[in-house]
Amino acid sequence: MNVRYAGQRHLVIVGATGMVGGYAVRYALDNPAVGRFTVISRRKRGISHPKLDQVVHPDFADCSALADMLCGQDAAIFCLGTYTRSVSDAQLRTITVDYTIESARVLHGSNPGAAFSFLSGNGAHPTGRSRMAFSRYKGEAENVLLAGGFPRVSIFRPAYINPVESRDKPNFSYPFLHSIYPVFRVRFPDQMAPAD
Repeated sequence: MNVRYAGQRHLVIVGATGMVGGYAVRYALDNPAVGRFTVISRRKRGISHPKLDQVVHPDFADCSALADMLCGQDAAIFCLGTYTRSVSDAQLRTITVDYTIESARVLHGSNPGAAFSFLSGNGAHPTGRSRMAFSRYKGEAENVLLAGGFPRVSIFRPAYINPVESRDKPNFSYPFLHSIYPVFRVRFPDQMAPAD
């Protein structure tokens, strides 16, 4: 039986197998204010902990099966995403917009008082007029979330997140950015951050 202590929160983390989601999991494990949290992802993370529940959900285009599990959650941290140019434009929009909206719809329907935190990105364009697909799609998702009836929506717009642990690089720009990160971190401290 899971007993909630005064002040402890129950969270959902979506996209926990990615870089930012992985850090969200680590902080939730270490934070005494988090009593319990559930990771929803397409594959299991290789960890176990008394505070952690893992739910494998292969199709984020339909999250209806998650409705019962989302009851009683205080907040969702949504980090699901993909790298630009690692998928087609249609897939980028599906992952960035449709999966976000579907997850938010089911969470809000199960738990209207829950908060929603969204990992967006620097340059997200709320008008949808940007020439960059990433900016258009992140802006579109932000607009839907802000109008979605949540009592609290937090949107995070990092510019470049430098991985501090070795990881696969999705395209040629990431090794390049990693190599010049120390210089740009000094020159543009508000635009770049280490992943941790």
